[in-house]
Amino acid sequence: MAIAFDNSYARLPPHLYARIDPEPAPKPRLIAWNAALARDLGLPEAPEDTRAAVFSGTTLPEGAEPLAMAYAGHQFGGFVPQLGDGRAHLLGEVIARDGTRMDIQLKGSGRTPFSRGGDGLAWIGPVLREYLVSEAMAAMGVPTTRALAAVTTGAPVWREAGRLPGAVLTRVAQSHIRVGTFQYFAVRRDVPAIRTLFDHARARHFPQAETPADFLRATVAAQAELVAHWMGLGFIHGVMNTDNCHIGGLTIDYGPCAFMDAYHPETVFSSIDQFGRYAYANQPQIAVWNLAQLATCLLPLMQDDQDAAIAEATEIVHGFAPLYEAAHGKQFAAKLGLADRREGDDALLQTLLDRMAKLGADFTRVFHGLRTGKAAAEFREPEAFEAWAADWRTRLAAEGTSEADAKTRMSRANPGIIPRNHRVEEAITAAVAGDFAPFQRLHTATTRPFDPAPGDADLMDPPRPEERVQATFCGT
Repeated sequence: MAIAFDNSYARLPPHLYARIDPEPAPKPRLIAWNAALARDLGLPEAPEDTRAAVFSGTTLPEGAEPLAMAYAGHQFGGFVPQLGDGRAHLLGEVIARDGTRMDIQLKGSGRTPFSRGGDGLAWIGPVLREYLVSEAMAAMGVPTTRALAAVTTGAPVWREAGRLPGAVLTRVAQSHIRVGTFQYFAVRRDVPAIRTLFDHARARHFPQAETPADFLRATVAAQAELVAHWMGLGFIHGVMNTDNCHIGGLTIDYGPCAFMDAYHPETVFSSIDQFGRYAYANQPQIAVWNLAQLATCLLPLMQDDQDAAIAEATEIVHGFAPLYEAAHGKQFAAKLGLADRREGDDALLQTLLDRMAKLGADFTRVFHGLRTGKAAAEFREPEAFEAWAADWRTRLAAEGTSEADAKTRMSRANPGIIPRNHRVEEAITAAVAGDFAPFQRLHTATTRPFDPAPGDADLMDPPRPEERVQATFCGT
């Protein structure tokens, strides 16, 4: 399989990464292939067994230069100076048909110098979770890494649950550079490496950014837009460590991620987030904290006068709040079918959210119900919704918007189908037993989130009490 690689990261100084080949899989089998993405990347057609071999790391295509990227990170607030790709190999980069440079990375492909005692492998659960959720996010317009392929390896992986089938995910992104990548070199006071990384990341993501301050400003804006998208979908990343904060504003590292069913701002799913640091409502503040860590890394590049550099960086990071508020307002204006934002809209939204939280209403179904006229049925006390809806209709009338026009605006803001936790777990359980039909069905449905098919009505249902997922796991 001849892939036209052009590997710019591999041409950077060698202390930015470790060259390491992935571990071959004994019996690779392709279980998911993103044909549309492959075409966009300009990848050649190849037999299924060839693709399974390449995207499991068993066969290296000509031009691949596998490497594991070095990075550090704050994990739940505590700094770890060396993390890095402990179970991932960047095969190389391609120039997509639209001219965008894209990384192709294997995840779950074996040990690297950054594995920290781990086996470097992935079992099929986290591979399918990331495939499903990242592709659903892309379909909903959220900036994200993409899933190109999922391959079972034919080898077991041992976890707390016992013997599980191994798998490899092929992930595609404009880069895999994180805040933690900068932190790795900042903690080592390696200013030349920070400069090199800045030049590379700027070219990859923000070529219009002429200075480190411009670059920081662009990253702040990208993160504000990203987190507002998450909030508008009830998405909880679950592990917003700086090593999982993408420099270009992409959603990356889907480990214990989840979408809320019943709305509550303090919702947490991640099993390792014992104190709710990364709860749904905390995500904007955590983004600011992460950006402050990036700003600290860039200080040596910003100005010779460090006091002036600190003042400039602080002002830029503080700019997150108004950018986020504008993006958040735009997201939820669309979700309410409003043509613009006006004074009182924040209070209107908050009243709805407060009633949803109090009455255990499902986040996705309430907003989709606004679009279909069935939102009242999601409340244990429908009159609470109807009282709010009277104010909502008054607000629509004030701007001259009919409910029909509002529903048109909501048609691409309020999905009907999301990869609900219990459905993802159902698909994983079936896949462990060798049945990939639930995965394929859920994937097909969640990649058309705004246009549910008649046969997908059950995928829109919230979980029954016995189906509720209380915790999600990283999968490492």
